[in-house]
Amino acid sequence: MLSCSVCSLAQERETSSDNPAVTGTSFRFRLERVRVVRERKEKLAQLDLAHAMSRRSSTVAELRTADADLEHARAEQRSAVASASALSGDDLIARQAFLERVEAQRRIRAHELEQREAEVAERDAALASAASEHEMLNRLRERYRGEHDREAARVERNTLDEIAVTRFGRSSA
Repeated sequence: MLSCSVCSLAQERETSSDNPAVTGTSFRFRLERVRVVRERKEKLAQLDLAHAMSRRSSTVAELRTADADLEHARAEQRSAVASASALSGDDLIARQAFLERVEAQRRIRAHELEQREAEVAERDAALASAASEHEMLNRLRERYRGEHDREAARVERNTLDEIAVTRFGRSSA
């Protein structure tokens, strides 16, 4: 019983006028794989930029901490020198060495920040390049899709015109 209903359903589909055959070919972009690769490259460039910005932010925080440490060390140095208590030469040398070390750490942090800024600029340029390549392929795909759609519409119009001419020719004869 099940096989009979399947057979009648298949026959119904073959004779049904509600299910016309698809005319024309479906759109296929020949550079789709390249477009997908460029899209992936753009996403990776976005991630690289995000990581670079995160590293820059942490370096800015480290530089602020180094600035605060340097200001604290200078304030201690000034208060020690200004105090009435006599300091030995070794104490003054140790305090000056500590201050110089804190200043050196601050310079290192400032240099790291410059490097991070350059890295962010580089990653931003790479993202802009990847985005433009991806966008170019998207525009090309849309242009080809438009051309394909126009050609399919032209073929369909021609087919409908041919059908109309054939029917008109039969009715007048």
